[in-house]
Amino acid sequence: MMVEFPSGEWSDYALVDSGNGEKLERFGKYLLIRPEPKALWDRTLSEKEWLSRAHVRFKPGAGFGRAGKEDSGTWEKLRRMDDQWWISYGPAPKMSLRLGLTAFKHVGVFPEQAPNWDYIYSNTSEIVRKAAESGAPRPRVLNLFAYTGAASLAARAAGADVTHLDSVRQVVTWAHGNQDASSLDGIRWLVDDAMKFVRREIRRGSVWDGIILDPPAYGHGPDGEKWKLDELLNEMLKGVSSILAPKDSFMVLNLYSNGYSALLGETLVREAFRLDGSYVLDSGELALRDGFGKALPLSIFVRLRR
Repeated sequence: MMVEFPSGEWSDYALVDSGNGEKLERFGKYLLIRPEPKALWDRTLSEKEWLSRAHVRFKPGAGFGRAGKEDSGTWEKLRRMDDQWWISYGPAPKMSLRLGLTAFKHVGVFPEQAPNWDYIYSNTSEIVRKAAESGAPRPRVLNLFAYTGAASLAARAAGADVTHLDSVRQVVTWAHGNQDASSLDGIRWLVDDAMKFVRREIRRGSVWDGIILDPPAYGHGPDGEKWKLDELLNEMLKGVSSILAPKDSFMVLNLYSNGYSALLGETLVREAFRLDGSYVLDSGELALRDGFGKALPLSIFVRLRR
């Protein structure tokens, strides 16, 4: 099993310290304190040092962190800062990402996902190159549960035709703004239910060269459709296996559910895809390392390339 961290060359993000159920992070010029249930150890810096450095701290509401529920909270301003600001990622893929203080602890980007962005960019670039050499159509990449779109931008920057799908119109609009700020264009934007879309693609006989999935534990489609990871992930992966091209293609699955391991994710993919022929299947954890060397695991990934 692999453990991957963002590149140390990413100057616009740093995990400064972690511990006591929180993390102190720098996004661009601002430092944020956010809850982190997995930071079970002691922080290295003192509480006083955290508060003297941070611009803002998230205060969760009652019930925060219960299974399947993440209550809203409030941001306590400690120093003057903007409610929205921009950070950069690159040089390849080169992206501009808007951040904002939302009603939840999220700010519009999950920095531990940087290794996935790099993987998507490099594999899409290779597939695009092969297609150009053979005279085949431009490869297509589908990003499901796509949030504010960093993975979509990575695939588009590599030259693919990209479809970005999320059930929340506001985050699709946010992602569109990230595209514009990144000097990219041409992404197809969909507000839709991911499971319904995949089922329709199966009926249409559609084929995709890359598929990216980052499903939540629980969620709702735009018309109230219910998503529950434990009940629908296997069906989703079987559906994806039906519409992913059998050659010169890739799939990235990312999972944040605390009950899932990399081994479990890999077994799910193996069984859903009934793999044969030539392929590479990797799994592991995505993590952040703070300024004192403490490693904070945050999600698991499974990547298929064939």
